[in-house]
Amino acid sequence: MSPGAPAETTENAPATGSAPGDAVRDAVRTGAARTAPGRRPRRRLRAPALLIGAATAWALFVVPGQLLSGRWWLWLLPDLVPPPAFVAVPVLLFALSCAATRGRTRRWLLPALAVLLVAGAGRAGLHWGALAPGGGPGPAPAGALKVFSWNTLYWDSTDDPEAFHRYLRSKDADVYLLQEHLAREDGKHKEIDRLARLRAEFPGYHLVARGELVTLSRYPVVAAPPVGPGRAPEDSSPWRERFEWNKVLRTDVDVNGTVVSFYNVHIPVQLDIERSWLSPDFYRVVRDTDAVRKEHYAALLRDARANPRPLLISGDFNTTPAMGDLEELRGAFRDALPASSSFLPGTWGGDGFPLWRLDWTFTDERLRVHRYALVSASGLSDHRGQELLVSPTG
Repeated sequence: MSPGAPAETTENAPATGSAPGDAVRDAVRTGAARTAPGRRPRRRLRAPALLIGAATAWALFVVPGQLLSGRWWLWLLPDLVPPPAFVAVPVLLFALSCAATRGRTRRWLLPALAVLLVAGAGRAGLHWGALAPGGGPGPAPAGALKVFSWNTLYWDSTDDPEAFHRYLRSKDADVYLLQEHLAREDGKHKEIDRLARLRAEFPGYHLVARGELVTLSRYPVVAAPPVGPGRAPEDSSPWRERFEWNKVLRTDVDVNGTVVSFYNVHIPVQLDIERSWLSPDFYRVVRDTDAVRKEHYAALLRDARANPRPLLISGDFNTTPAMGDLEELRGAFRDALPASSSFLPGTWGGDGFPLWRLDWTFTDERLRVHRYALVSASGLSDHRGQELLVSPTG
């Protein structure tokens, strides 16, 4: 205040209104009050937009997969997704959409997700029958065959040989279908010969081995016709040639007067994980291996369809339930899964919680499956074993 200036009293102040600064503050408050409700709808709109985008992306994966899986070699890579995702993803999106969408968005998004769930349920590999009590097969008759099928993961070359053979003996199977009788060194498969030890561990068993495949049987093997694309290599051919050709080992076994055919299978894996995904060679391997896989599948189907005997086809197919590669085999023969009590029948990915079913067993109508169990490999392999109890129907 300047000296001599009259003092301002309350009487001189206006009774109503406000100072200019107050007016500005009031305007700011009013604007904030008007815009605050506008921000909340924008936040509410963000979740539906994200859900619509996620549902669209999933549809763009599922729908082409129905058409391209098993038909286009490059789709072998998207098919590597864990099969349970075909149920888990739409169920999760459905639950989130119920909570975060309203009105028209909900009315079309929820039915769309339901369609995606139905479309993917058959590719998830889940055993819905395991949820129904008492739905399994009846008791096995006396004399039913016990079969054990297993990818050994390079035999005993990476394990304690004593533990390996102790594990095999513990299965006490009538027929063993074993894959990967070989080693891996410097990124390459290498021939090994552990058959003498195997014979010593299983006295009285009949043994047939070709390439990496080994079949053991308590019952006499009456024939072992070759199954494969083109002309079979000679026994004197280089091991690499025999290894690449022999991906199906058929043995005809005389079981108390009934000859049963066992197909021991190991379809080649579709990719080389030691190559970079950015390398052209990576995709060349996928393309070339897809052609080889189709040849072995065709040879197996051709032989099995023409076989008049009861038969069992089992092994590591390196094929998940989501892949179209198995369509013909699943259409022609019976999956052993209905005889299992496992809702999530994973066989690969370790003993913890395997999400991928790569190992399968099929039979025809002349062989009944009474029990099908996926058992721990006790740390000896990254594949679970397949235990079966079967008997001829006649």
